[in-house]
Amino acid sequence: MPISDVSSDLTIEVGATSFSLHKFPLVSKSGKIRKLLLEAKDPKVSRIHLPNVPGGPESFELAAKFCYGINIEITLSNIAALRCAACYLEMTEDVSDKNLECRTEVYIKDMILPNISNSISVLHHCETLIPISEEVKLVSRLINCIANNACKEQLTTGLSKLDHTFPTKPISNIESEMPSDWWGKSLAVLNLDFFQRVLSTVKTKGLKQDMISTILINYTQCSLQGLLVKDPQLVKGSLLDLELQKKQRVLVETIVSLLPSQSRKSSVPIAFLSSLLKTAISASCSTSCKADLERRIGLQLDQGILEDILIPANSNGNSHGLIYDTDSILRIFSIFLNLDEDEEEDHSQMRDESDMVYDFDSPGSPKQTSILKVSKLLDNYLAEVALDSNLTASKFIALAELLPDHARIVNDGLYRAVDIFLKVHPNIKDSERYRLCKTIDCQKLSQEACSHAAQNERLPVQMAVQVLYFEQIRLRNAMNGGSNTQFFFNSGNPQFPQRSGSAGGSGAISPRDNYASVRRENRELKLEVARMRMRLTDLEKDHVSMKQELVKSHPANRIFKSFAKKLSKLNALFKVKEMKGMSGGKGGTESRFLFQKRRRHSVS
Repeated sequence: MPISDVSSDLTIEVGATSFSLHKFPLVSKSGKIRKLLLEAKDPKVSRIHLPNVPGGPESFELAAKFCYGINIEITLSNIAALRCAACYLEMTEDVSDKNLECRTEVYIKDMILPNISNSISVLHHCETLIPISEEVKLVSRLINCIANNACKEQLTTGLSKLDHTFPTKPISNIESEMPSDWWGKSLAVLNLDFFQRVLSTVKTKGLKQDMISTILINYTQCSLQGLLVKDPQLVKGSLLDLELQKKQRVLVETIVSLLPSQSRKSSVPIAFLSSLLKTAISASCSTSCKADLERRIGLQLDQGILEDILIPANSNGNSHGLIYDTDSILRIFSIFLNLDEDEEEDHSQMRDESDMVYDFDSPGSPKQTSILKVSKLLDNYLAEVALDSNLTASKFIALAELLPDHARIVNDGLYRAVDIFLKVHPNIKDSERYRLCKTIDCQKLSQEACSHAAQNERLPVQMAVQVLYFEQIRLRNAMNGGSNTQFFFNSGNPQFPQRSGSAGGSGAISPRDNYASVRRENRELKLEVARMRMRLTDLEKDHVSMKQELVKSHPANRIFKSFAKKLSKLNALFKVKEMKGMSGGKGGTESRFLFQKRRRHSVS
C-alpha cells in the first residue's frame, strides 16, 4: 500500500498488511524504525516486520501519513490507538518536535478529559489496547477524570437545586433539569474490569450512593441481557452453557462487591437484590456472595412483595428437587427478625425510653407496621410454596413457626397455606399433620375461616374440636353483649395467648395502633352480636312452632305429660319425708346415706 508515488525503498509489514514506504520520513519521526534499521545486519535492508502495532494497520497508516507530513484527522474512535501507536513507534519529542505523541496529548487534554462521555468512549477503546494503554497511563487518567467530573457535576446539580429553591433574582421559567445520572448509562459499554475500576474510584471521590445504585442497576441489566440465551435447552450442559454460567458468576460477584454499604434505608431496591440473588443461585456463586445478598434483602424485607422472595432453587438437573429455595428464604426472614436486636446492641445508649413504646413486648422484635407486612408476606409465600409436591412438612413447619406469636393478628393466611399443603400432600404422617395444624392459633381465625375449618376433613379431629370450642366461646360472649370478651382475649389468662390487636394488649403496642384496633374490634363485635341476636330470634320462633306441631301431631304426648306431673308430685312427697328423716338425728343420717347408696347402685 504505497503512500507516495516515488518508488519505495522500505516495506513494512503490519499483521497481514504491507506498506511500501520510504526510509527517510519514517526515520525522521519514529525512533523505533530508526533503531531497527541501525541494528539490522544488512545495511540495505528493505523489509521490516512490526507485529504488535497498537490499533493494527489502521493506526499505523495514520502514523505513517503523519511522518510524511500529511494532515490526519484525530477522532474519539482513533485517539486511543494513535496515542498508543505513538508510544510503540517512539514518535516522541526527543526524536522530532511536535511529534505524534505531542499531537495526541493535546487532543486528549482539550477534547477528551474535560468531558465525561468522551472519556468513557475513549476508555472503551482502550480495552483492546491493553497493556500499552496502561503503560502510557491513559487508562488511569481517563478513570480519574471521569470520577472528578462526575463529582463536580453532582456538586453543580446540588447548587442549581439550591439556587432554584432560594433564588436571588426572580426567575420567569426554569429549564427542565437534566438528569444527573445521564453519563452513568454510557458506562454500560465498558467491560467488567474497567467498570469496576471506574465505580470504585467514584465511590472514593464521594459520589452519592443513590447515583452509584442507579449506575449498578443499569450496568447489570445491560450485561445480563447479553448473557441470556434465546433457547436454553439447546446449550444446557454444553461448553457454551458452562462459559455463560461462569461469566454470570463473575459479573454477579463483582456487582455485589460494588454495592453501597448495607442499610435498612439502602438506595438499592429489593427487587434488584432479588434478581441478583436468583442469578447468584443459578450461576453457583460463592457462599459469601449469596450471604451478602440475603442479608441485604433481609434488611429491606418489609418493602418486598411476593415476587421478590420467590427464589428458584438450583436443581442441578434433579427433576425431583424443590421449585423454590426455602432455605434461603428461611435465612432472610431470620435476618429481618433479628434486626432490632442488633440495632439495640449498637445503639443501646442512644435510644430514648419513650421510643420503646412503639416496639412489641418481645425483646428485640421489629416495629409493628413492619412485622405485620412481613407476616402477610410470609403467609403468601407459604401458600405459594405449599403447591410444591416435593416440599417436606418439616421445612414448611420451620417457615410457619418462624414468626413470633404477636406477628399475626389474624391467622387466616396461615390457615389457607396449611390447607393447601395438606391438599397437595395427602399422604403425610398423622404426626406431621398434627404439627402443621399446631402452628395455627384457632383464637385468631375469622368466623369464615372457623366455619371452613370445622368442616375441613383434611384437618385432624383435635383441631376441628378446638375450633368449635373457641367458636362456642365467641358466640357465648357475643350473645352476652360482649361483657365477657375479655375471657377470650384476656392477657392474664395463660391458657389463651394474647391477641396483638385486642384492647387487652400490653402497653408496648403503639397507642395509635392500639386505639384503632380496639375500635375495629368493637365494630366487628357489634355487628356479630346483631347477627347472633337475629339468628337467636329466628331459632326461638322455629323452636316454638316445631313444639306446637309436635304436640298436635302426637296425642299420646298429653298422656305422657299428665304422667310426668303425677311423678313430680310423688317426688315432692319423698323429699318431704327425707327432710323429716334428717331432723331425726344420727339414725336419720344413716338412713339418708343408705338411701343415696341404694340409688347409686340402682342407677349403675
